[in-house]
Amino acid sequence: MGQNTRRLIDFRDSATLADWHSVSDPVMGGVSEASMRWREAGYASFLGTVSLENNGGFASVYAPLEKGVLAGADALELNCRGDGRRYSLRLRKDDAFDGISYRLDFTPLPGHWQQIRLPLAEFRPVFRGRELTSAPPLQAGEVVRLGFLVARQPGEFSLDIQWVDWLPAGAGRLT
Repeated sequence: MGQNTRRLIDFRDSATLADWHSVSDPVMGGVSEASMRWREAGYASFLGTVSLENNGGFASVYAPLEKGVLAGADALELNCRGDGRRYSLRLRKDDAFDGISYRLDFTPLPGHWQQIRLPLAEFRPVFRGRELTSAPPLQAGEVVRLGFLVARQPGEFSLDIQWVDWLPAGAGRLT
């Protein structure tokens, strides 16, 4: 970890998974499924199946964050390994079941660990998958929930994540 970064989530510790929950399209009649699983090699896997049946098509997991924990953050960076699919990192400013999220998509290389930087200024407000033009900009200090989502890409998926860091304004890239 660089001297200006701060560890937000460390999946090398299995206890980190205790607060993660799944929300997928069965809440609206779909049949997709998702979970987070800890791996002894020191990472977690966001995995499952996305199905477009019954107007479904998304799978997600999320965990609460302490309000204010991202105050002063300029970007998030994660060490991950993908499967060629596009994923979204989603941030929420409230604990409501349904509401505005701030999303940024990323596509990690299949089969290779890499660090991906996600500038908070690039996160866009969305509601049920549709981008909003009238929502207020993301304020990092107000974030209380972080999650991962995969949508509209049918089939099995797997995203491995070792850690998530946050970088304050002016911090350089880790690598």
